[in-house]
Amino acid sequence: MKIVRSIPDLKAVRRTLRGSLGFVPTMGYLHEGHLSLVRRARAENDFTAVSIFVNPTQFLPHEDFKTYPRDERRDLDLLEKEGADLVFLPEVRDMYPAGHRTFIDVEGLSSVLEGARRPGHFRGVVTVVAKLFNLTQPTRAYFGQKDAQQVLVIKKMVADLDMDVEIIVCPTLREKNGLAMSSRNVYLTSEDRRHASILSQALLAVRELLLAGERNGDQLRHRMREIIETVPGVEIDYVSVADPETLVEVEQVTTTALASLAVRFGHIRLIDNIILD
Repeated sequence: MKIVRSIPDLKAVRRTLRGSLGFVPTMGYLHEGHLSLVRRARAENDFTAVSIFVNPTQFLPHEDFKTYPRDERRDLDLLEKEGADLVFLPEVRDMYPAGHRTFIDVEGLSSVLEGARRPGHFRGVVTVVAKLFNLTQPTRAYFGQKDAQQVLVIKKMVADLDMDVEIIVCPTLREKNGLAMSSRNVYLTSEDRRHASILSQALLAVRELLLAGERNGDQLRHRMREIIETVPGVEIDYVSVADPETLVEVEQVTTTALASLAVRFGHIRLIDNIILD
């Protein structure tokens, strides 16, 4: 496994790789969800590259950039066991050198749901992903369904900017209680972790309600809120039943919809979603 930290070294190594490249961008503190993306990338490509970079431009001033969990040695050990060929670990000063002024904004899709609560977040996400795509020149890039809006925004960027990379979306991996795997789960107390299973319960209840014949968007959103509010002390940022391509809230589910939510347990904010069909 080749470990590179500078952009010139990455470009030099990339030139030596002949064949398809699967790329998994991460912010580190890897869990089984990340590793499942690496495994799929390995299965579908000649080479597999992973980036580990906690991107400051996607964090708001009051968010957890400085305290975001990091464990480089552990991450590298895991990636070596998974057979990754290349790991890129840049410094902030390399990705955003003095005088950096160029950012990418996907209008519309970036200003709702997560974007409405975290203004500027997707501007940072899309910019760093574009830079990483330019540097690694992947054949395919792998993302988890848990970050459904992020995937949609990145897909739109790739289409609009004619990038030659295929975006592969992989299923959300969950803990035994249904909680979607996330690096931030490490922040949860044992009680919060137990209560956090209510997120997946709310999403599954909406699916069951849909299968029972309910199509009204307001009723489906109400059902999610109703279930989440059975847990004391939680704060709902949003619940949504939206068009899976535009993220516009639906009045009636006629074909498919994206049910998503964001909920705070104390100072920890968790997101989750499922596709309703």
